[in-house]
Amino acid sequence: MKPTRFIDSVNCAIDGILYAVRTQKHMRYHFLAALLILCAALLFRVTATEFMLLALPISFVLFAELVNTAIEVVVDMISPEFHPLAKIAKDVAAGAVLVSAFGTGVIGYLVLSKYIFPLHRRTLSLIGTASEMGTVVSVILVLILVIILKAKSGKGAPLEGGIPSGHAAVAFSIATSVSLNTQDPLTSLLSFTLAVMVSHSRLLLRIHTAREVVLGALTGTVLTALVTLLFKGFG
Repeated sequence: MKPTRFIDSVNCAIDGILYAVRTQKHMRYHFLAALLILCAALLFRVTATEFMLLALPISFVLFAELVNTAIEVVVDMISPEFHPLAKIAKDVAAGAVLVSAFGTGVIGYLVLSKYIFPLHRRTLSLIGTASEMGTVVSVILVLILVIILKAKSGKGAPLEGGIPSGHAAVAFSIATSVSLNTQDPLTSLLSFTLAVMVSHSRLLLRIHTAREVVLGALTGTVLTALVTLLFKGFG
């Protein structure tokens, strides 16, 4: 029945949001990202205009995900069996969410980068710049540690399977070295984005679990930072 009172309409809308959050993991990710971005905005005390520029695209992403969920439910109801047109409808709706999320990411970067980048530079400067020898030693030590850990666990080859992910460890080690060498936040962001993509490929290929990839990323990042600090101390 169609709601006749305003409060009933609001309750129906809230039920729809709760359904999307409960059944769609991407909706939960969007809400978590929105929470982190808004908390960062409050922490950095952005201006009212900047807060508006963040809030509007975040709202649009959540709106797009709600519409995407509604389309999926309607398509499943009309076409419970597989149909190429049903797939197209779902893919297009998902594409709308992706486009809105990309736009939100660009706006978030433009607004928050001027607050985050100076903090990032100060953090990198505390660790220091990785020397050429330090970079080489870091990668070698990461590989050795990965082999030792895999030997202890008895699972996987040096760079395939097992704990931790060797690809993730090396990728994040290189990304950390690039970040420390350049001391440039944008270069650092792009380097770690590439490292995440390499690590994600291990999940897509079902060679590693998320836990193994995260352990590999931490191994590469922490060990490279420690080696850089050590070489800095000797310098």
